[in-house]
Amino acid sequence: MNRAEAPRPDASDPEASAPATAALDARYGRTRPNRTRDRLIIVGAAVFAAIVIVAWVVWAGLDGSKPQVQATDLAHALLPDERAVEVTWKLSVPPGNDTACAIQALNEDYTVVGWKIVEIPASDSPIRNFTERVRTAMEANTGLVAQCWVV
Repeated sequence: MNRAEAPRPDASDPEASAPATAALDARYGRTRPNRTRDRLIIVGAAVFAAIVIVAWVVWAGLDGSKPQVQATDLAHALLPDERAVEVTWKLSVPPGNDTACAIQALNEDYTVVGWKIVEIPASDSPIRNFTERVRTAMEANTGLVAQCWVV
């Protein structure tokens, strides 16, 4: 029998095409266990993503709000005779909160040559101005508020 006379499976016959389809599915990884494994991986990734999102919301959103503290430098005055700098700044903090501020003096190389922590008692006023003298180890070029926080 030559090739022209060989019986060909009919495309409409599902029994004839089933072995060929099963062989192709096995060859290219489309078997039932592979589909089940792929679904499990997708479900596992979705569950992991949901856990990460919920953890982030709890960490970021439910952490509780802290009072906002803002300090703005207004001026500085160099006192070369006394080796000191007077720093004037504006402090904005919600009423009723004790705060502390770190005031620093810098030289021309931006090296800290003086440092002082100032504790500020609570007040009914949300915005207040302060002036503080910071002694320096060397001649300073500027003075500023490094940071303020609620105590």
